[in-house]
Amino acid sequence: MRLIMRGLCILSFTTLLFLGCSGAASGTKGGGTNPPTPLVNQLQRAASGIQTLQGWYNSSTGIYSTTGWWNSANAATVLVDYARVSNSTQYNTVLANTFTVAQKTSLDFLNNYYDDEGWWALAWVDAYDLTGNKQYLSMAETIFSDMAGGWDTTCGGGIWWSKDRGYKNAIANELFLSVAAHLANRDTVNSASYLNWANKEWTWFAQTGMINSKNLINDGLGASNGQTSANSCGNNGQATWSYNQGVVLGGLTELSKLNADPSLPLTAQTIATAAINSLVDANGIMHDPCEPNCGADGVQFKGIFVRNLVTLYGAYPQAAYVSFVNANANAIWTSSQGANFQFGQVWSGPFDVGNAASQSSALDAIVGAAILQKTM
Repeated sequence: MRLIMRGLCILSFTTLLFLGCSGAASGTKGGGTNPPTPLVNQLQRAASGIQTLQGWYNSSTGIYSTTGWWNSANAATVLVDYARVSNSTQYNTVLANTFTVAQKTSLDFLNNYYDDEGWWALAWVDAYDLTGNKQYLSMAETIFSDMAGGWDTTCGGGIWWSKDRGYKNAIANELFLSVAAHLANRDTVNSASYLNWANKEWTWFAQTGMINSKNLINDGLGASNGQTSANSCGNNGQATWSYNQGVVLGGLTELSKLNADPSLPLTAQTIATAAINSLVDANGIMHDPCEPNCGADGVQFKGIFVRNLVTLYGAYPQAAYVSFVNANANAIWTSSQGANFQFGQVWSGPFDVGNAASQSSALDAIVGAAILQKTM
């Protein structure tokens, strides 16, 4: 997300995305040039941050202290992504422990909130991709089945945010889309059914009006107080949270593997571009409107956006995505880092306090930068 290095000219265009070429060499007294700045090792940075994250892991509960249930699913996801990019099996036992022990809190990773369930479903799909453990994929399918029970015809379709059925929002439905598309690409026996769900979800979502005129996604449907009813189905105008711009990117990227409709990646790219141009400060660093007091939930949001942007880049690369990812990863490291490689919630700094949510969110950016660096 933001690695700008000067002083070394490399002819390869992809390398230039990381290094940048200085217009003229800086002269020295002897007529030579200054030595080149070394390339930042994002994977090494990620390793330090992951070690700190795991200091909050509670093996007796299978989740992370200092944060919540759904946040722990995202922490597990960044752990998987780090293991993949580092070619490590070190944390496979942690995943296995979470799979078993965390169910003492919520059997089958189900609770009253469909979005919570979606985070865990995606975490187990990711863990399946890493380990090949079919129990993980089966669990994701069990979770999806419960999520599908949240679909009804209020406002023309979509799933509810919770089983109380009071609010239809963007995040629950983006997660439903993404889980369905991921399962369609992995369960060959039931692929058609999952693909049908993914297509059905996106057809509904795209016409709800939640994607506003600025190509950003507002929080949900209905009244501004967060209530949805058959008579109140319009865009509620609530905040365009960063994670609402993110999950949809991963969902559409996954869906486009089985659905050749060119509008799918185009829509994802349009939303991504709007987000990296609108939800940032003058230096291109992402912020959510709740900062610097985002509470237990909002502190997680930005990393989710970056993680899904990296996924979009993997299928539909754009140089602007690399610049954005590197800029944010570097800002975290230089401006929002505390003692012992703890990372704060405001990526432009200053560091405030570290916890498993802010740490895993920031690591989504740094691990993302490491993934991009590895592909260059």
